[in-house]
Amino acid sequence: MHDLRIAEATPYPLPAGSGLLQDLGFLSFTLPQVEILMPTKKPRGAELTLEQQLANEALHQRRLRIEHVNSSVKRCRIVKDRIRLWKRGVRDLVMELCCALQGTHLRRDTFIPQ
Repeated sequence: MHDLRIAEATPYPLPAGSGLLQDLGFLSFTLPQVEILMPTKKPRGAELTLEQQLANEALHQRRLRIEHVNSSVKRCRIVKDRIRLWKRGVRDLVMELCCALQGTHLRRDTFIPQ
């Protein structure tokens, strides 16, 4: 199943006024009252303006940071390997727990005692 079909079938409880980073695989995916943030594609035979290049670079930096967090969550092998737990909600719970562990790891590294 294509990622777009999975995304359309999954409810996203994003609040109004949120921003959603998106790539070319989800061109037709939209959510009501959510701003879709996507890099500007270079037109054929032309160049991007300086503003478009800077906007693309800013989106790239945000996406890169998100990808680093995703890869750090995958340090928990249960997230990376195939999960054979079929009970409803268990897979989501496993992902939430691994994200929470990563969050505590990040807070511990940035904690500076007084």
